[in-house]
Amino acid sequence: MVAASRGVAHFLGRTSFARGPIDGIERATNEGKKEAVSMRVRALPVLLMALAILLAGGVFAAYAAQPEPWQMNLQPPASPVDDRMHAFHNLLLVVITAITLFVLALLVYTCVRFRESRNPVPSRRSHHTILEIVWTAVPVLILVIIAIPSFRLLYYVDVVPQTEMTLKVVGHQWYWSYEYPDQGNFGFDANIVQEGDLQPGDLRLLTTDNAVVLPVETNVRVQLTAADVIHSWGVPSMGWTTDAVPGRLNERWLRIEKPEMYYGQCRELCGDLHAYMPITIKAVTKEEFAAWAEEAKQKFAQRDGGAVVADAADALAAPR
Repeated sequence: MVAASRGVAHFLGRTSFARGPIDGIERATNEGKKEAVSMRVRALPVLLMALAILLAGGVFAAYAAQPEPWQMNLQPPASPVDDRMHAFHNLLLVVITAITLFVLALLVYTCVRFRESRNPVPSRRSHHTILEIVWTAVPVLILVIIAIPSFRLLYYVDVVPQTEMTLKVVGHQWYWSYEYPDQGNFGFDANIVQEGDLQPGDLRLLTTDNAVVLPVETNVRVQLTAADVIHSWGVPSMGWTTDAVPGRLNERWLRIEKPEMYYGQCRELCGDLHAYMPITIKAVTKEEFAAWAEEAKQKFAQRDGGAVVADAADALAAPR
């Protein structure tokens, strides 16, 4: 550790190289350095303008209700879990930005203060006790500041609160099956809608023939498994990404805050048609959900203990 500190201090303190025997070469080199610095200074306004455009694009994209072309920011949160994830993301963004600006300021100060023309005789300092304590303690303090909200968020996501209903999700190659055990134990398959069958307002690669209908302002227990290979049920606007593993039951919870359409996709490479496993969620009021559940009991009526569902093979056989 001491040797490394001495090496860093020696590197920062070293300000000049051995002088060459030919002064003309040295003058040409200095002129080249000045020209390079001048070019960087002239390019700075262009870089700042490009950065402003990128940040503006990210801010405007944050207000999109669904995925948008060239979107750079996160989708707006639709659940308390995602609200807290956004807050944690913003905290990390502030920390990372502050660290980056601080390091940049140190680099600029070092280059200006200890350049050869201003500091012809380099320092021979090998270590600095206070400095070494600071650059060890400050990163530890930063990690503690990050760890506290991180652990709180993990606990909030992992612990399932008192729920009002259960949704069972089963991943298949390459579609999803859903069951509503608390609303009459009916179920259905959700297959991707082919591009030629999309209706106005439908999203390509994100729309299914049967949407998952859930009530707003309701704690929903979601249980996930798979029938063949590992899948992953992911809905960005809800802070959701949970694996569906054959022979294992994973469990999480969600609470949707407002009626709207929400979209997601399988996030685990599961075979040839992995890209064609969308998730479509329709959030409605509690009254609308109760009415839909009564209709769904008839539409997806049970027959011999199994749900009557659309033929997934036909849906997947159509050309893309």
